Amino acid sequence: MQTVSSLRPRRSFFLLLFLVVSLSPVACSLGGGAQVEVEDGSTLVIELGGEYVDAAEPDPLARLIGDDTRPLLGLLGVFTRAERDARIETVVLRIEPLAIGWGKADEIRAAAVRVRESGKRVVAHLEIQGFLANKELYVASAADEIFVAPGSAIPLVGLAAEYIHLGGLWEKLGIEFDVARAGKYKSAVEVYAERTMSEDAREMANSLLDDAWARFVSALAEGRNLPVRAIEEAIDHGPVRSQELEALGLIDGEVHLDELLEREGGALLYGKDYASVDPDSIGFDPKASVALIFGVGTVLQGDANDSPLSSDAVFASGTVSRAILDAAEDPEIDAILLRIDSPGGSALASEIIWRAITRARALGTPVVVSMSDVAASGGYYVASAADAIVADPGTLTGSIGVFAIRPIVGGLFDKLEVGVEALTRGKHADFLLSTEKLSPAALARLQTSVSDTYQLFLARVADGRGLSIDAVDEVAQGRVWSGRQAFDAGLVDEVGGLHTAARRAKVEIGLDPDDDVFLIPYPKPLSLSEQLMRALTSASIQAFAPTLEWPAPLAQLARAVEGLPTGSPALIPAMMIEIR
Repeated sequence: MQTVSSLRPRRSFFLLLFLVVSLSPVACSLGGGAQVEVEDGSTLVIELGGEYVDAAEPDPLARLIGDDTRPLLGLLGVFTRAERDARIETVVLRIEPLAIGWGKADEIRAAAVRVRESGKRVVAHLEIQGFLANKELYVASAADEIFVAPGSAIPLVGLAAEYIHLGGLWEKLGIEFDVARAGKYKSAVEVYAERTMSEDAREMANSLLDDAWARFVSALAEGRNLPVRAIEEAIDHGPVRSQELEALGLIDGEVHLDELLEREGGALLYGKDYASVDPDSIGFDPKASVALIFGVGTVLQGDANDSPLSSDAVFASGTVSRAILDAAEDPEIDAILLRIDSPGGSALASEIIWRAITRARALGTPVVVSMSDVAASGGYYVASAADAIVADPGTLTGSIGVFAIRPIVGGLFDKLEVGVEALTRGKHADFLLSTEKLSPAALARLQTSVSDTYQLFLARVADGRGLSIDAVDEVAQGRVWSGRQAFDAGLVDEVGGLHTAARRAKVEIGLDPDDDVFLIPYPKPLSLSEQLMRALTSASIQAFAPTLEWPAPLAQLARAVEGLPTGSPALIPAMMIEIR
């Protein structure tokens, strides 16, 4: 176990100015502007809505060119500051439509619960007009009271999961697929190649929906102090109007936000301003430094585009591996917190990142993984190397399986009267062609490659989790689990969010879970001159790069198959699952 390093005052000041966080629980200072004075008895308004991402705060240059990324970390930091700030008496959650998964909804709701448990009054105000308000109600159920704005429409009709299968479409276009897979639940291939769900995929989907339903109903029942059965009956009643929701005990009435704030009284603060509150004023006293590394998006081999002109998130093996090893070799870093929000991707890239984690641990730096909305397939492969894995209850994880899918476009070219001539050298070179189905021998080779990758996947998980390969295989087979189900299956160590993962990291380095720590982003931010140089270089490349124009009607098809995996085994998601 690594000893806690001493903290250098100069560096501490720099971090406090730009990103410093106290994760005891999680708190984050993202400001650089004037400090906010907080009066006793203040009311804090936290505005929730839209999308939140797992990322560090954008660089100043990125902000300058219009990057409006909103890190979840910054939002959670506002909650945690409020939780420990005795000057805050009431927290009002102004909730507009949320574009997040169930994992992030779990984290926001849990943060609100902790504020409430700290003795503060929490009030939710919903401003929604649409046909979908499940996640918003789920978050709001953490509050002491829930109000809706007059004119809102907040239907409560239950949850649904919808899966689209494109097999019939590709058949009409003349496109076929060669498929190899390991894991009976590894059903992403069905999305492309089939017309309907397999029974195994249906079993998995129903299990996930059952779990989400149980968590959703239980949260509403707990928050509103009602029996679970009363919530289920209320949902079956299908309330749409606010008056119906109020009569069923699901909300406390209608009121405009300004009226609510006037009623609550106290000096008024907004979260965007409160984020810059002086950490010393709430007793911030860091005992160690933890590196925060984000693995977001598809797992790909190589380096991420770190130009401020690009906002595309990829889980790049080169970039993330270097960040892990740099942090492990930094004498000021005591532990690494790897935050994953990824459906998977390249098997080789996953192995490279897995190796970096094992090397970091060998250097004496503990690694804790925090799973966000999704940490499946390649995302789980990477996580299996960590000292501990923490998943939100609604995280989609597991999917320990492998598949390869190879589109065959010869039929499409025939329909379009496109002539193709193929020349090969070597007995098995047909493996490289895109217009003909593989021979049985070539397909067997593809299946062997996939099966070998699956066996390596099982071995990595077995080693990391301290299980036998047979035991892992029983919960693998490409099956996707919720975070809560994964805990029961032994695939994660704790259920919770960044708050829980940070506490686990502190325990790993011998601290009390309630101690404060610095959370330092890796890779380290570029200097302004480096940002400008990267931006100018990227802009030059983009300005002079040739653009490929697809002739109609191939343009639409090209967009549809963009990113479709070819012959190489890929650790990509069993399916894109959204429970609504």
